[in-house]
Order: sequence, then C-alpha cells, then structure tokens
Amino acid sequence: MPEPTQSAALEHPAEVQPRPGDSPSPAAAPHRWLALAVVTLASFLDNLDANAVTVVLPAIQRDLGASFSTAQWTLAGYALAYALFLITGGRLGDIYGRKRLFMTGVAGFTVASAVCGVAGAPEVLVAGRLAQGFAAALMVPQAVSVVVTMFHRDEWARAFAVLGAALSIGSVGGPLLGGTLTELDVLGLGWRAIFLINVPLGLIALAMAARSMPESRSEQPPRLDLIGVALLTAASVGVMYPLIQGRESGWPTWMLVLAAAGVVVFAVFVRQQGVRHRRDGSALVPPTLFRHRSTRVGLTVTLLVFSGVASFFLVLTYHLQTGLGWPVLKTALVTAAWPVGITATFQIAWKYGAGHRRMCVAAGSLLMGVGALWTLLAIWGAGDGQLAWQQLVAAELVMGCGMGLTTPVLTAVVLEDVPADDAGAGSGVLNAAIQFSSAAGVAVIGGLYFRQLENGGGQHAGTGHFATVTAVVLVCNVAVFLLTTALSFLLPAGRGRKQSPTVTGA
Repeated sequence: MPEPTQSAALEHPAEVQPRPGDSPSPAAAPHRWLALAVVTLASFLDNLDANAVTVVLPAIQRDLGASFSTAQWTLAGYALAYALFLITGGRLGDIYGRKRLFMTGVAGFTVASAVCGVAGAPEVLVAGRLAQGFAAALMVPQAVSVVVTMFHRDEWARAFAVLGAALSIGSVGGPLLGGTLTELDVLGLGWRAIFLINVPLGLIALAMAARSMPESRSEQPPRLDLIGVALLTAASVGVMYPLIQGRESGWPTWMLVLAAAGVVVFAVFVRQQGVRHRRDGSALVPPTLFRHRSTRVGLTVTLLVFSGVASFFLVLTYHLQTGLGWPVLKTALVTAAWPVGITATFQIAWKYGAGHRRMCVAAGSLLMGVGALWTLLAIWGAGDGQLAWQQLVAAELVMGCGMGLTTPVLTAVVLEDVPADDAGAGSGVLNAAIQFSSAAGVAVIGGLYFRQLENGGGQHAGTGHFATVTAVVLVCNVAVFLLTTALSFLLPAGRGRKQSPTVTGA
C-alpha cells in the first residue's frame, strides 16, 4: 500500500519550470543520462521507502513495543521534516552547489536509513525518520535542476518521463517490496530490511554522483530566510506535538499553552514574511503567491485532499493488520489498487483538466468520497466477521481513480498565476503544503482513531470494536472528501489549454 504522503507529492508535483538563475548548458553535458540515473535512483529510494512504511507500521509497533503516538510520529515526523526544509533545500542547492547538496542529502538519507534499520527503541526510530525527511529535503529538489542544467530543452520531456516512471514504480513497488521483505523475514531482519536495503543502494548513488554530476549553482543565488524557517519550524512543532502527544499525556495545561503559542508564532511568521518580502524579496513563502484566487483556493483544496488520504490509509492499515490480523503482504496486495487507479485516470486529467478543472476536481474528490464510504460500509457490514478483500480492492481502485483526476489539475491551478520569478518558491510551497497536510491528517484523524481504540482495549480490542471505531472515524474522511467536492466549485474556471508536463520540483 503506498503512503500517499510521499507518493502523491512526487508523482503529481509542480509544473516544470526552472528556478531563477537556472540556465541549460548550450551543449548537453556528456554524462547527463548517467546523472539522471543517479537522481532517479535517489528519488526512487526516497519514494520506495516512504511508501513501504505505512504498510509495515503495525509490525514495527509490535516489535518495538511502541505506543500509538510513536506510530503517528513515524509517519508524520518524516512528512513534517520534509515539508519544513523542502524550500530551503532547493535554495541551498542554488547557493552552494546542486551536486554538493545532492550528495549531502543522499549521504544523510543513507545514514538515517541505517539508524531506522537498527533501531532498538521507538525514540531512535522516530529520530531516524525525522533525519530521513530532512535529508530528503536536501536531496530531492536537486533532481529538477539536474535535468534543467544538463539537458537540452528538447530532451526535457524524455528525461522527466524517465524520472516520473521510476517514481510511479516506487509508489506501487514500495508497499509490495515492504510486505514481501517483512513476510519472508529476509536474513531474519523482518521490517528492518526496508530501511537497510537503502544503505548499499545509497552508497552506489553516491559513487555514481561523484563520477557523473558536474557542479552547478544559480547565476543569481537567492538569500536564505533562516528566521522564517525557524519561526515556521517552531510554529509547526508547537501545534503538532500536542496533537500527537496530548492524548497519551492527558492534555496537561502546558501542552495546551504550547499549542496556543504555536498559533501565535505562526501569526508572527506571516508578519515576518511580509516584512522580509517588502525589504529584499527573499521571503521563504512570498506573500505575493496568495494574491490570486487560484492559489488560495487551490492550496486549500490540496490541503484537504492530502490530509484525508494520508489518514485514511493509516486507519485502514491498522484495521486490517491489528484488527483483523491480516498479514502485511495481503494488506499491500489489496491496497495496490490505489496506485493502479491513479495511473488509469491521470492522463485524462492531464489532457482535459485545463478546460474542465472544476468538473475534474469535483468528480475526482467525489470518487474518493465514494471509495472511502464503500470501505466504511464494507468494514461496518463485516463487523466481527470476515471482510471480503474484493470489496476493498474495488473501493481503493475507485479512490485511486479519483486521486488521478484531482491532483494534476490542482497542481496546475495553484501555479498558473504565480509570476515566473516566484515559480520555484510556488512549487516548493505546493509540495511543502502537501507534506504538511499529510502530517496534520495523521495527527488529527489518526489521534482520534487511536483514542477510540484505547478506550476499548487498544491493540487487544476485539474485532467488533475495531470495526466500529474504524467505521466511525472513516466518516471524517468521507466528510473531508465531500467538503473538497463542494470547494472545488470555487476554483477559477478552465482556460481551455492543455496541462503542462509535471515533475517533482521545489
């Protein structure tokens, strides 16, 4: 089962536009295809690993004796670290060199994967996941720059197609590989193999990068907004920590104060961004991005979609494995229908979404709501009996078709009115918003789910209790998708032009 937090962000990200200062070489670089293979391998590893984690999360929790909040941090911590440093990671590459930052990110991701793989305590695993997210934020944004600076413009389509194909394979193969490695207990490693496999592959990527990638920097390097990063990090952690830990800690007063302080710090961040943008135009999140209705409404809808998707798969995984006792591989196989559905409808949205954006987003989000409702009814109807896997396959296929219709259109809507000078920042904000909303969905809806489970005995609750709690919480996901459907009609009308090709960018 793919973790939508990462796979969706990578498969349907921002439009291909070079950041300011990027300039393709007049003569194509001699090792450009080898360099593309390197960044593709690194991005593939990131996507593969991220997509494998959700499906093995219950096994990780049992093995480490971890709490439900640790399970939430394992997902949300990665997404939060990735979101907070994604824009800065891209700008660091522009300033200090894309090759240098790429190799730093790969090395950090490899070390962090090893830490996750040998973790003997829940806290070590969470720390490793946070480090993985930070390293990915340094590594992944450089992929677009490699294509833009090393390839002729007329080769971009082929290069991005290679990158996109590898990421799609990672989305489907990640859960299946994770399930297979865990079920087969390769070398007695169990779930640890999904992290440790990154170590030799990461070392290969480093060796290939050292040989094939030339160093490049922006001709007009941007200034770093470190104060903005610090404020946004403080605000995000201030809100996210109580959302995840508050349930287990009994909501002490200091935690409520911390959450309130997080909101205040976020207001300070918004103010600071405006001042910095007016002063020298180097704000982390330029306020000019939000002058257009397309960006404001598009981002709102995007936040809803990804918060609903991330929490849906968390809840479903725990119901199938902990509630029903399904093996990891069976869970992965059943929910593999999700990326199949995305693949089936993505091209439809790419070809016709520009002229029918409201219809595409409304239809797509409605299909996701229908799929979530179908899942809810199947679980509720089965109760403490056998759940038919065929119903889940059909429901996840419907949800995937909806996602494939929705996300390419939202990407184009969010970025269509962004000025060319802010294209890189707009792309980074979009991808960061996807990651942050995924983390928020895991924190809020996941927290509600685990609280209800704990009230009925936690992991040792009966199948009937699991079915009731899962069905009740999935109502929230259905509501999120229906709200998305309603808000889609506030999107600007289509402009009757074909979508631009998409690829991951920051």
